[in-house]
Amino acid sequence: MLANENNRGGVTIAVIGLGSMGLGMAQSAARAGHDVAGFDIAPAALAKLAAFGARSAASAADAVRNADIVVSVVVNAQQTEALLFGDAGMATAMKPGAVFVSSATMDPAAARDLAQRVEAAGLHYLDAPVSGGAVKALGGELTIMASGTPEAFLKARPALDAMAAKVYELGDAAGTGAAFKMINQLLAGVHIAAACEAITFAARQGLDLDKVHEVITASAGNSWMFENRVPHILDGDYTPLSSIDIFVKDLGIVQDMARNARYPVPLAAAALQMYLAASGSGMGRDDDSSLARLYAGLSGTELPMAPEK
Repeated sequence: MLANENNRGGVTIAVIGLGSMGLGMAQSAARAGHDVAGFDIAPAALAKLAAFGARSAASAADAVRNADIVVSVVVNAQQTEALLFGDAGMATAMKPGAVFVSSATMDPAAARDLAQRVEAAGLHYLDAPVSGGAVKALGGELTIMASGTPEAFLKARPALDAMAAKVYELGDAAGTGAAFKMINQLLAGVHIAAACEAITFAARQGLDLDKVHEVITASAGNSWMFENRVPHILDGDYTPLSSIDIFVKDLGIVQDMARNARYPVPLAAAALQMYLAASGSGMGRDDDSSLARLYAGLSGTELPMAPEK
């Protein structure tokens, strides 16, 4: 039984995938008074649940069995499908009428296919990718780009309210939320690449990088990604908050979508090549600001290094 004595009148929520985003989302749901169970294949992630009153499950199926809402924060459509219809068996373990909230970044066509299959199993499906990063996930301040039936929104509302500052209701068909997220990821990937190119170019010019960050963030050339990612470079700290390989995946999806639509995306294509080069150089699991290290290596430019501990 997944019921919790500490449940203060909330619903039961299962969070599947406890990376930097999923763990924060689980904590936000627990803080809002919901009964939260979590599952991840990494034991270290599961061990963190108890600190904020959530419970760890032995399997994905065990986590979702009594849940009103299942929030899936895995990497892609393939993982989502495997959890639902593969050996994990979540689609059959979920109770009838529960809602599956899919926050994985995926091609809109994949979201539409999964929604049809989930709804055929007697469940609701909400296409609900998220944006905001680990800090906003922890604070319950994410932006959620969601689409699905009115019933799916109604069922998912307690989780959405707990995890997000902004929930955009983008239509009643799955796939629309996924398409919005891919536009966001196109921009995010290009902006990170541009920020890394610019700050490393500044280093090549011998400029004071702290002053460059100060000036640019107060000028027209600023972007959210420049403001957010450049401090990682200034600190020489590439601990992954969002990894290089995330954008290998996401800009790859953008390329597939654009090819199918016969639409040119040359800036996204150029950025993807840089992420591929960084991943191939062994930085795939490092923070996406590691693109600056790639630029530095290509040009013989020195960047700040983290102080030795």
